[in-house]
Amino acid sequence: MGRKENIDIEKFDQQFRYDKDDLGAVCSQDGTVFKVWSPRAKSVRLRLFQDGMTDCFESRELVPDGRGTWKYETPQNLHGTYYDYLVTVDGEEKRTADPYAVGCNCNGGRSLVVDLRCTDPEGFSQDRAPLPETEQIIYELHVKDFSYDKDSGIPEKYRGKFMAFTVEKTNGEYPTCVEYLKNLGITHVHLLPIFDFGALDEAGDAQQYNWGYDPLNFNVPEGSYSTDPFDGLVRITECKKMIQALHRNGIRVIMDVVYNHTYRKDSWLERMAPGYYYRCWQDGSLSDGSACGNDIAAGRAMVDNYIVHSVLFWAREYHIDGFRFDLMGLLTVELMNRIRRELDEAFGKGEKILYGEPWRANDSPMEKGTMAPLKDNVAHLDAEISVFSDDTRDLLKGNVFHGESPGFVNGGHGLERQVLHAVSGWRKGQEGFCPKSCSQVIHYVSAHDNYTLWDKLVLSMRPGRTPERDAIQDRGGTEKGTEDFTVKRQDILAANKLAAFIYSTCQGRLFLQAGEEFGRTKLGDGNSYRSRPEINMLRWRQTVEFSDLVEYYKGLFRLRKRLPGLCDKSPDAAGRIRQETVHGEGVVSFVVENAAPQDGQTAEGGWKELFIAYNAGRTDVLLDFPSGDWELLADGTKADCREKAVRHAADKLSVKALSGMMLGRVG
Repeated sequence: MGRKENIDIEKFDQQFRYDKDDLGAVCSQDGTVFKVWSPRAKSVRLRLFQDGMTDCFESRELVPDGRGTWKYETPQNLHGTYYDYLVTVDGEEKRTADPYAVGCNCNGGRSLVVDLRCTDPEGFSQDRAPLPETEQIIYELHVKDFSYDKDSGIPEKYRGKFMAFTVEKTNGEYPTCVEYLKNLGITHVHLLPIFDFGALDEAGDAQQYNWGYDPLNFNVPEGSYSTDPFDGLVRITECKKMIQALHRNGIRVIMDVVYNHTYRKDSWLERMAPGYYYRCWQDGSLSDGSACGNDIAAGRAMVDNYIVHSVLFWAREYHIDGFRFDLMGLLTVELMNRIRRELDEAFGKGEKILYGEPWRANDSPMEKGTMAPLKDNVAHLDAEISVFSDDTRDLLKGNVFHGESPGFVNGGHGLERQVLHAVSGWRKGQEGFCPKSCSQVIHYVSAHDNYTLWDKLVLSMRPGRTPERDAIQDRGGTEKGTEDFTVKRQDILAANKLAAFIYSTCQGRLFLQAGEEFGRTKLGDGNSYRSRPEINMLRWRQTVEFSDLVEYYKGLFRLRKRLPGLCDKSPDAAGRIRQETVHGEGVVSFVVENAAPQDGQTAEGGWKELFIAYNAGRTDVLLDFPSGDWELLADGTKADCREKAVRHAADKLSVKALSGMMLGRVG
């Protein structure tokens, strides 16, 4: 399709839009049906293979089946048979895998017929998501990072694989992997892309690494995470086992999905329907809003259908509990709201969590009548579609692209009012960013992109000193080395705790990068998408070295779940925040009405109100605070405690330097 077809896309969609969700190879005991959408094809030939490498043993012609679809049906159950297509368009024949396939061979060049019920692990039909908690605490995790470290205690054959999640106890000196996650108190694991991506050789060695934002087969698990990438059925079963194990341990699973571009423009989608699936400028050149060479043409009927059906497939077949949309700003408001609506209809309102990045790398042409789900347009999204708040992120720790640039916790100035705006999910006094509810806001200070929180704090609080030197030379391998390191880094540890304390006391949803709670470092690598696994892996021994920090995060998570004033996601939640006060540079406080939202009764713990203060300064401060009977719930050293609040002269409260404090009023 060229410039003319782009102009006539509305007419093209009217003619060829196909809404049924039956494309691909559907296999059962009754036979196998192959069906694809290729509206400009003159012929489509199916080729069958015994395995992923051998030559074709049989071929069949598909016949037109209406609205641009082609079909071949056989009474044979072809489960476990590999296949591809020869598609002829404009006199040119091209080989392609099936873009609708649910299985593939090693490296994804051939598709696989799968009777999906044959891939279910034992008990999978009874698998259910854990019951929802009062708050969602999302933990972002890469499959390989999780268990690559030998100190993980995971058997070598499972390290870096889906199956590492099925090892529930490693019987080491300290908890690791799933046992650690269960103890931490998070509610959701957000997995970086687990669909089949094109950046790695699935038959290659374990030293290969990539985050996975290079989609190849959207509806197939990644083979390098399986114990046998040559058997296309193994990756499916092992991916299900991973999700089943997380559910069994009380953790829901969010899938990071990348529908904004493909690994290469010459994708299976392009070969099946040339020119349709990608955005182009008026001169015919490809748009590159993804900075990955191409943009999927969201807003076109069959593109939107493909994405919606793919999301529903993962939710139904793999029991995925939520979706994070990479570069969501390249999709459309209309598509995102449709996904929200269809998930709600299929699983119940709000049962599946949805959020994404409300930005894109570059401009991209939108289809007529559509709107980009950028930050400025968040009010047009359903209230149960959330977006990452880069405002909160950069406010607290500084600009992510400039390592030495400070934020509120690491030396920034004049940020007090913005911090108080963040507290209500940017619902009070903000400019430009206007969420309809704090439910639309994801508060965070670290993710896979850019520097880890620890590395950012080192760069900004120790100008001229690199995180690599900090990690290698200062942390040491002995007990004394660890002690010396801790003494040298008290201010960085305090800033880390304060950052966590602040976003944990903001209204909205909470998100953190795996390992943030134990000082994760990537040795100063700010873009580790294909760096060595040793750079990216979670170093499990640090959970011991940073045990105080880990316990602090655990306490914040436990406490958060008991505070309806902060967990409230209603449009009126911001009304609970009052008495916002700037006491001086780096020092703010506010009061939160903490009654349970349903009946207004006293919340668990009996705290009718919360008094919360942040002191990012380098000196202790004395603050006035309301009269009454108050308990200390958290400060700069401990969280989820219940201690009598200590008043100083004239009802003053002492807040230590570089720390936060939370009090609960009783009675």
